[in-house]
Amino acid sequence: MTPKDPNPLDSLRSEGDLNLSPKRKEWADKHIDLDTQRILDQDSKYFLHQSLSTPCLNVLTGCKGATLIDNQWREILDFHGNNVHQVGFGHPKVIEAIKQQLDELPFCTRRYTNEKSIALAKKLTELAPGDLNKVLFAPGGAEAMGMAIKLARLKTGRHKTISMWDSFHGATLDAISIGGEAIFRKGIGPLLPGCEHVPPPNPVDCPFECGTECNLKCANYIEYVLEKEGDVAAVIGETMRSIPYVPPRDYWKTVREACDRHGALLVLDEIPTGLGRSGKMFVCEHYEVVPDMLVIGKGLGGGVFPLAALLAREDLDIGGETAIGHYTHEKNPIGAAAALATLGVIEEEGLLDRAAELGAYLKNGLIDLQRSHPCLGEVRGLGLFLGATLVQVDNPTQPDPRRAEAVMYESLSRGLSFKTTMGNTLTLTPPLTVLESEIDRALEILDASLAVT
Repeated sequence: MTPKDPNPLDSLRSEGDLNLSPKRKEWADKHIDLDTQRILDQDSKYFLHQSLSTPCLNVLTGCKGATLIDNQWREILDFHGNNVHQVGFGHPKVIEAIKQQLDELPFCTRRYTNEKSIALAKKLTELAPGDLNKVLFAPGGAEAMGMAIKLARLKTGRHKTISMWDSFHGATLDAISIGGEAIFRKGIGPLLPGCEHVPPPNPVDCPFECGTECNLKCANYIEYVLEKEGDVAAVIGETMRSIPYVPPRDYWKTVREACDRHGALLVLDEIPTGLGRSGKMFVCEHYEVVPDMLVIGKGLGGGVFPLAALLAREDLDIGGETAIGHYTHEKNPIGAAAALATLGVIEEEGLLDRAAELGAYLKNGLIDLQRSHPCLGEVRGLGLFLGATLVQVDNPTQPDPRRAEAVMYESLSRGLSFKTTMGNTLTLTPPLTVLESEIDRALEILDASLAVT
């Protein structure tokens, strides 16, 4: 298990490597036995070290549904899951589909196709909004985002992009160029040229001083940049930011219209937020906006197989002479089988409605906690993608990243895993199959953790 530490943009950054923070060391001293430490030492010995995943926190031996099992047989509710576990870990229908496909056709080499991959592409075009009728698969979300950048360049003959500060679109060089998190860009050297950045829709840190509610000045600023640059290929954004922050209803309509006026394509990234987490299959459906390209991933492989997809308008099928996404596993039948089973589970088990209903239940539970914990600030999100900020009790306008870190490790001690984002936001993304009793347990753990930190 490798939960991410608070974002390096917060006040803790000056203390150095967050992965070695006192709270992390304190947690490890209490919970890691000698055998687990031996395995962790082996991990540290053989893997290249990198921020946010080194050193590892613990060793897993099992996972099922919403539960992780560590090396000491402790069960941990996983409200993090790297956003891959929409249908929970090890869903029997996903596992069975993979096993069956292994017996039938375990791999498909390039220059050939297979019915399972075609069936997945067809299914995605049926689910996608508007005229997103063409598909390319990739091993991960960053690669799928790279394909979107290439296709935007091909279509427009331009190379510039507009994306947002604090955004994350993957860890490859092209993805960090359009991304806005400093920890992924620092020390890497020159990034892709033409990657312009604008403020995200976030009233708390808004440079336009919009107050507590977004007034769309940030959306209008995108049009200002489009006009001034004059040759932007695409505007790229997270439909719902993974902080999480939900842009106001008219935000994406405003950006969509600006793109149309200036000949730029709109690319929406729903790699962590799509496939039902918001209560709809795709987050853009909440905004009644159809992008020119939509990028999905993470949960598409059922929490088992790494798989992402680029969905594009049919008139963007213009790269027949260019290798847009020439990936070894682009039509892997195992991944396609896992994805088809995953989409089937989402539909058959009514997980869209479930995400909306249980998301409201969890959100109301977090709001209830605000009454007894003044350090708990804003609660926000859609469906089962929620966040709650930690603020300073004597000055609620100021974030409290130290308390957020303490709450995260205390919750881990009590059996609940989640991540913190932007330093002070507890981000909760349980599987869509989570039980109401598991949500109750998570709220009890949060309540107790907030009380002692």
